[in-house]
Amino acid sequence: MKRNYFIVGLIFLIFFVISFLTNILGPLIPDIIKSFKLSLTLAGFLPFSFFVAYGVMSIPAGAFVEKFGGKPVMVASFMLAFMGSFLFAVFPYFSVAIFSLFIIGIGMAMLQVAINPLLRTAGGEAHFAFNSVLAQVFFGAASFLSPQVYSYLVGNLQGQTNDASFIISSLSQVVPSNLPWISLYWVFAVISLAMVVMIVLSRLPKVELKEDERAGAWESYILLLKNKFVILYFLGIFAYVGTEQGVANWISEFLNAYHGLDPQVVGADAVSYFWGLLTAGCLLGLLLLKLFDSRKILIGFSSAAIISLSVALFGSANMAMYAFPMVGFFASVMWSVIFSLALNSADKYHGSFSGILCTAIIGGAIVPLIVGVLGDIFGLRFGMTFLYLTLGYILSIGFWAKPLITNVTISMKKKKQ
Repeated sequence: MKRNYFIVGLIFLIFFVISFLTNILGPLIPDIIKSFKLSLTLAGFLPFSFFVAYGVMSIPAGAFVEKFGGKPVMVASFMLAFMGSFLFAVFPYFSVAIFSLFIIGIGMAMLQVAINPLLRTAGGEAHFAFNSVLAQVFFGAASFLSPQVYSYLVGNLQGQTNDASFIISSLSQVVPSNLPWISLYWVFAVISLAMVVMIVLSRLPKVELKEDERAGAWESYILLLKNKFVILYFLGIFAYVGTEQGVANWISEFLNAYHGLDPQVVGADAVSYFWGLLTAGCLLGLLLLKLFDSRKILIGFSSAAIISLSVALFGSANMAMYAFPMVGFFASVMWSVIFSLALNSADKYHGSFSGILCTAIIGGAIVPLIVGVLGDIFGLRFGMTFLYLTLGYILSIGFWAKPLITNVTISMKKKKQ
């Protein structure tokens, strides 16, 4: 079909909104700990409640898209995000936060499954790879921006500036003076409702799912789970998302606890640059994948991530402020390389395999919680050393992976000529 630039733009906006809602917990955690007087373990249940939704919903969402189509699933997803955000904004309690984040997580998991086939159809299959990378740029831009919006809202609602804009004035009427960070969830509720209206009013193209986008029969999942490499790659995605969230969610609290740095400004900036450099690293990774075997890139980047994490955890305050974002830079290629190595290691059932791999996003729930538990017992610095295990596992993939198809490099093309 003819390329639909409006729908492609809408999908990029959806990627932006998903990231804007998803990756804000890191900057918020120090405020949430202070506001609700939480232990690190209880704080770890916040990302847990969000990302466990991916483990619950990733495979069923594929079946929903096949049965009902992408548009109803997308509308339902943003309605869930609206309800979760509105509920927490109106009732700002820790118990409500756990339930609300789970609802929002369900919505985001459904969206992730629904929008990729739509992007392929609306943007044209020949342009899918380029559009997918561009979508990740939008995703990363939102992750960079959301901590800045948090700092802006909290700073103004606390009276640190004289901003009397309509947004600040309106939020000041509904946000408790002692919980200025709750303002973000009012913003999320408005954005989610606006996305519902936009999608309802949009004419989306009919999507014919490819084999690797279909959920697959339960028999295919059972057969795949009997393959040890499926389990090993599942653990790889689990380790990556766990590492990503295990760093991003605890950066601000670490800088506050060990270096006394303001979480609302310095901590938020560090998280913002973590996501910004992760996005920049994705673009560099595209170039490197044309030059080197993806396994070598994975080995190099995971080794550099381990070094950066060590500097962040045991270096000075100034070193930590730069080293934590560099972990994001070196983590940038891990998702795409692990995912592609996994799918290229199977000769069939790619749709079911993708569903299993997406379920491994639950690592973003488990690892930050483990860091929090260890942090309560031994201190957050020791708790974050758990990430050496996840990064070490990712490093190992570069040595034992044996894909049926390897990525094509420039040197390989020259040999074929």
